[in-house]
This record gives sequence, C-alpha cells and structure tokens, in this order.
Amino acid sequence: MINVTAKHKCFSGTVYYCQHESRETKCKMAFSVFLPSAEEFPGRVPVLTYLAGLTCTPEHFTTKAGAYRLASQLGMALIAPDTSPRGEGIPNLEAWDVGQGAGFYLDAVQGEWSNNFRMYSYIVDELYSLVAEEFPVDNDRHGIFGHSMGGHGALTIFLKNPEKYRSVSAFAPICAPSLCPWGQKAFELYLGANQGNWAAYDATALVRSGGDRSGRPQILIDQGLSDVFLAEQLYPELFEEACREKNQPLLLRRHQGHDHGYFFIQSFIEDHLHHHHHIL
Repeated sequence: MINVTAKHKCFSGTVYYCQHESRETKCKMAFSVFLPSAEEFPGRVPVLTYLAGLTCTPEHFTTKAGAYRLASQLGMALIAPDTSPRGEGIPNLEAWDVGQGAGFYLDAVQGEWSNNFRMYSYIVDELYSLVAEEFPVDNDRHGIFGHSMGGHGALTIFLKNPEKYRSVSAFAPICAPSLCPWGQKAFELYLGANQGNWAAYDATALVRSGGDRSGRPQILIDQGLSDVFLAEQLYPELFEEACREKNQPLLLRRHQGHDHGYFFIQSFIEDHLHHHHHIL
C-alpha cells in the first residue's frame, strides 16, 4: 500500500511524493511519480523508471532534471525511486560510495547487507508491480533510464529483463563496474570476493556473455567529456566495444565541455524522453 505524502501540480500533470513499507528492503522506501493529465491522456500511459546515482535521493531527479514539461506533452509517467534502503537499523558505512545512498541496484548476498540491500528485486519486482497497481501506468510500455550508478542499474536491469523493459538509456553510466574502483568496492562488500558473481551486475559483461543482439532496441548513452569520473570509473568505450561485438544497436554520444551533474542531465533529458517515447 502506497502512502501519498504530498502532491504538486506540474505543467498539465501532477507530481506525487510516495512512501511504502517494502518487503524487499524491509524498511520504508520513498519515491516520486509524475503523471500526465488524465483528461489529455486517458487510460494507462507509458512509464519510465529513473535510477539516480551515488548519494542521491528521489528528490534529485524530481527537482533537478527538468523532465516534466516534455513528459506532460508526450503523456508519459516518470517514477523516481530512492537509491538504497535507509533509516535506523539499516547497515551503513561512513564512505559515501557504499552503504545508504549507494545500493548499486543489486541484491546483496554478504553478511548484514543481504537483509536490506535488495535494490535489484525492489526495482524489478516490487516497485514495478506496485506502481501499476496504484497508478494508471502501462507496464507493457515500460522503459528504464538512469545516471551514473543509476545508469549502471538501468543498463543491467534492461539487459536481464527484456520481457519487462522495452527501452533503455543512460547518462554517464558506470559501464564496467567489475573493473572500476566504485564497482569493485561495492561488489566486494555486497557480493563477496568471488568475481564470478559480479558479472550478473556488469553491463559490459552481460552483453559480452550473451548471443547476437541484432534487432534489439537501440541503447542511448550520453557522456560528458569533462566528466571527472570518466577515465577512472565509467569506461563507456568498453561497453561500446562489447555492443559492437554482439551487434547491439547503440548510440553513444560524447559531449565536449559537459560534466557529471544535473546540468548535464538537463541538457539532454528531452532527447532521452523522445528516445523512449519513440520505442514505447
């Protein structure tokens, strides 16, 4: 059951702030939902789930991305969940890149983390169904996108669940987390030292381990070339190479002068909404 804590008129639609008790994370989870006007778009509408990056909350996309003007015109719903379980009794570390705010959209299997840090199942199973039960969204026209850690989540979830998500895009995603410091730190903490278990949450490894992907929906990625994390953490070139090897349609756009933050996302958010709208 969803508790709507606030709602705000936005363009011709409405933004809802929501909370619920999650069976997967065993704590209260927060998310926002934007719905276009029911008068302009009656019935169930296509829906996008947006996964945010490290340290973010649902508030970041909801207030900073600038997505709702075009979403209201296209008749698309947008869901923005939190990035991890939070609260008293939830495991945490002082480091900003693991623990609360840094769920990495996986199901942890290590120690104390395994009880709450089940963000993969939370997104793919629980939230996916819950929103469709409570709001007029069409899960047969469901896409997913995200930023940084959330871009990693969007790519892996799309690749592993083609029956649920029909379109995908990402802003500055962590493309090969098994090979970068952010991913290695989180994966060892949540999944253990056996790197054989890491590939299930690595977009580059997932593409490389599968068969020919000709005819699959195109993946859209935007990457800023002034992104301070590009060289050490993101590795879009490895994902690009894997897609080329497996014939996965990919549009990887590199942008001079753009960094890693929400000004970058604002600059290209409308392209991403059009990308998903065209497919959905």
